[in-house]
Order: sequence, then C-alpha cells, then structure tokens
Amino acid sequence: MNVLDLIGKTPLVQVTRLDAGRCRLFLKLEHQNPGGSIKDRIALAMVEAAEREGKLAKGALIVEATAGNTGLGLALVAGQKGYRLLLVVPDKMSQEKIFHLRAMGVEIVLTRSDVTKGHPDYYQDRAAAIARDTPGAFYVNQFANPANPRAHEETTGPEIWAQMQHDVDAVVAGVGTGGTITGLARFFERASPQTEMVLADPEGSVLAQYVKTRTLSKDVGSWLVEGIGEDFVPPVCDLSRVKKAYSIPDAEAFGICRELLLKEGIMAGTSSGTLIAAALRYCREQSEPRRVVSLVCDSGNKYLSKVYNDYWMLDHGFIKRESHGDLRDLISRRHKEHAVATVSADETVNAAYQRMKLYDVSQLPVLKDGRIVGIVTEEDILIEVYENPEHFSEPVTEAMESHLVTVSPSDPVEKLKEIFERGMVAIVVDGDEFLGLITRIDLLNWLRRRTDARK
Repeated sequence: MNVLDLIGKTPLVQVTRLDAGRCRLFLKLEHQNPGGSIKDRIALAMVEAAEREGKLAKGALIVEATAGNTGLGLALVAGQKGYRLLLVVPDKMSQEKIFHLRAMGVEIVLTRSDVTKGHPDYYQDRAAAIARDTPGAFYVNQFANPANPRAHEETTGPEIWAQMQHDVDAVVAGVGTGGTITGLARFFERASPQTEMVLADPEGSVLAQYVKTRTLSKDVGSWLVEGIGEDFVPPVCDLSRVKKAYSIPDAEAFGICRELLLKEGIMAGTSSGTLIAAALRYCREQSEPRRVVSLVCDSGNKYLSKVYNDYWMLDHGFIKRESHGDLRDLISRRHKEHAVATVSADETVNAAYQRMKLYDVSQLPVLKDGRIVGIVTEEDILIEVYENPEHFSEPVTEAMESHLVTVSPSDPVEKLKEIFERGMVAIVVDGDEFLGLITRIDLLNWLRRRTDARK
C-alpha cells in the first residue's frame, strides 16, 4: 500500500451541537484524505484517465488552473507517479496552500483574481495558454474533464449511500468545477431518485441564481471563500437535478467554520463553512425530520492566517468590536489585548530584531513601565549595526526614535493623514496609557468598512 491507496473511504459523522432543527445533519470528512481534501479523489482519477488514454509520457509536465485543493491533490499524485507539475492559481489563495505546494516541488504561477473568463490573466485561460505553448504538456482542465464527476459518481456517492445505510433525504454540495455535485447527482439519480440535491453557493457567485431562474446573470460579485463559486457554469457541471440553492455571505460561512470547530471539534476550510451554513439553513426550514449529508471539503489548517485569525477577521469586518466613535476604532491590534508586538526599553537591539522577524513587522513600540518611550524600525536597527554589528547587544534605546508624534483618541481622522504623509505611524495614547498603533492599512480598512456599512 502507498499513500495513493489512502484516497477515499473517508469517515462520516453526525453533527450534534449545531442547531439542525428537526433534521439530522451528517458530514463526510473529506479533509481526512491524504492530501487534505476531497480533490484528492479527482486528481487521482484525472491523472489515471490520462494515463489510460496515452496523454502522459514518462516525466511529462502536468498543467492545471486551481484555487488550491485540486493542485494539492495533483501534487500528491504527480509526485508519487513521477510527473512535473505547474499550477496557475488566483492571488486570493491562502499562503498556507502556496507554502504547501512549493514544499511539494510544484511550480506556481500567481495570477489575478479580479478578472473573469476571457481575460488573458484569468487563471483558467492562463493555464490553457501555458499548456498549449509547452510541448508535451498535459492540461488537466478539471472544469471540463469527465473523469472529475465520474470520480464522485463511482466513489463518493456510493460511500455516502453505504455509510447512511441507504437512507439519504438531501445532499448539500458546492460548485468549484461542478464535479462533486454532478457526480453525486448522477449516483443518487440511480440509487435514490427522491434524494434532493442542494447547492451551497458563495454570495457573489452566479450559480445559486442560475438554479432558481435557469438564466445566467452577468452581475458577478466577489467573495473571499476559496474553492467554490463561479461566474459561469463549468462545462463539467450539470445542475439539472439541483432544485434548491442557497447564497451564503462570507461572514456567515466564516462564522460557521469557527462555530464548527468550537462546538464539534472539526476544523474545516472556508468552502466547508459555505456548505454547512447552507445545510443548516435547509435543515431549519424542514417541518419533518430529514437525514441530510454535507461535506467537510478540506482542512482549516490551510486557513489559519485567515478565518482562524482574529485580526484578519477584524480587518475584514467579520468580527465586531465595541465601537467608541473615535480613533480607538481604527486600532486593529490593541495593546490592552496583548495584540501589539512590543519591546521593553531594557531589552537589546537584537531582541527587537528577532521580534520583528517573529511577528513579520517592520517597527516596534518601545515600552518602559507600560508607557511608550520610543519606536524602533528596521531602518533604525540597520543604521545602528551596519558599521558596528556588535551593537546588536546594546540596549534598544540606543537605536530607537524617542521623538514621538502621538495622537489622542479624540483627535480627528484627518490628523492621521498628516502623520502618514511624513512617513510615520500614528501612536495612540490616552494620557500616559499606550493604546496601540494606527497604520495606513488600518485607516484603509476603516474607510472600507465605513463604505460597506453605507451600502
């Protein structure tokens, strides 16, 4: 047995602490595949289909467009089978996925996530062009590859049916390529025609509206959930058996991810939050008990810097804080919450340098007895140690800037612009109490949230 033999046969568990109304909600834990997602199934199926059809020579280059998980599945399969892999990914992909892929030897081409099909920088069009221009390359094209839905028709569907003891009232799935919902629909059409197929779609995608009206809207929005939602119906996607659809906002999907971890102990990715949010909506609407199945498509370990990061959630307005109506509302990382990386006045220059690396920041407030007495930047440290590297061991006070420009919570927002124009960061103090820093991105986030609130 090797790692590819571990793909599939994932467990199924019942939700017990989320409010599913009169229904019983079951989740198939696809994040327990060896590559960490449901896409392991289609990666193996599509590569093996290409091998059978003579489309892959020994050591050939595989090219694909992906929002992440298909790429990870392909990296697993390609690595085990001796193929090279190039992936074109949109720039909203989480850093964890990119780090994972690069660690597996994958060549990554990042492209824009703000353009649609037909644009040369659209990730699918870019991948197709690279494959076309590279002799001997195989373009997987999961969006139109028939082995994609067939993998779910032949494996995922039968597994669910057996695990549910041949009693399934509804299945809730999303559309990235459409392979999962299409394959499951085809299986249940034969095994249990009365089983409802329900679409979970991110708000901004056109597919939920398409299910409801059978017309394709040109009004495409944007969403932060990764891996599902589209601005078109993928060629491999057949939604003819899907009669019900839910459009789920990012905030609801991310909230469900965190609630699922807190209450059920399952750390799911963001697309799973969309699916489970839709499944819970469906369950709560039912007047009679029903047995409903949805999917944990991938692991939340790939989203630690996003949905499971309080500050990322705050920056995007998904976590609400007490509002003060003054500059305190612009401080994303508050000192009293121990959220600001600082250095003590009695620590060394080297300690400040190491802390900057640890927290990936370029400046640190210097504190003494709880009061801010200076600020030290990368530039300050460089100037201090460039001619004399032994100065790393000096007190940080030797390198810091002690002439501080501070603002109080009651100062107008306009004062921040003046500080930023001088190349400085805004230090917020209330009397002697250091409250935190306001950076340019903090101001931009505040302006964006205020604009969104007015819509």
